[in-house]
Amino acid sequence: MLSRTFVIGDIHGESAHLEQILAQFPPLQEGDSLVFLGDYLNRGPDSRGVIERLRRLPGQTPAKVVCLRGNHEDAWLRVHREGWEDFVRPPAHGCLATYRSFTRGPVPFADELPTPWELARLLKADFFPPEVLAWMESLPYWHEDEHGIYVHAGLPRAEVGFQHPSEVANPRVLAWLRTDEFVRKYSGKNVFFGHTPTRFLPQELSHLTPDNPNDAYITEDCFGLDTGCGLGGYLTAIELPEMKVYESAR
Repeated sequence: MLSRTFVIGDIHGESAHLEQILAQFPPLQEGDSLVFLGDYLNRGPDSRGVIERLRRLPGQTPAKVVCLRGNHEDAWLRVHREGWEDFVRPPAHGCLATYRSFTRGPVPFADELPTPWELARLLKADFFPPEVLAWMESLPYWHEDEHGIYVHAGLPRAEVGFQHPSEVANPRVLAWLRTDEFVRKYSGKNVFFGHTPTRFLPQELSHLTPDNPNDAYITEDCFGLDTGCGLGGYLTAIELPEMKVYESAR
């Protein structure tokens, strides 16, 4: 039987949306893969629950589980190693929601600022359990199988075309890149990515619903799956090679 890959977009602390997507998948078999594109925490109310679920998942399914590193995981690791105040402070990044989730505090309201005590701990990222930090550190920046290439953000330019992830000198780029050129000009093996909410991508190129900028971005070679989970949107996944689209409740 042909192996299947289920690619899941940015979750951002929305454990309820994650459970809805997982419940929609058909029974998984050995040889199948679940590929998560990164950004598991921040913004949504249950970053702790999302990460706990993903860490347990390999023992709960016969499918291979691949969790990529998103820029939000990458950023928290930098905060823990050396500090990064400009990432922690902006309410739009949703870091306070992650802190409250891991410390069992109340869900912050929109634009709520941390207390001085909370900010001090946020700036050190010392509220993460050591095993969670180790898990984030272990996350790869890319994955590839017979169905496609999987990265969090995109692929950088090469002298001709775009670089394969294995050719990228600094793999952190794969978690942070955001260029209009990639989504408009890339051609080759299918690339599945998150990071940039689909409403900011050129929907006139998308085959799915070009009249709805919030839906998945699907072209001949590029598949954008960040449909705003954690920002009032929903979670999207694609089953390969069937190209079946799954969505959590809007």
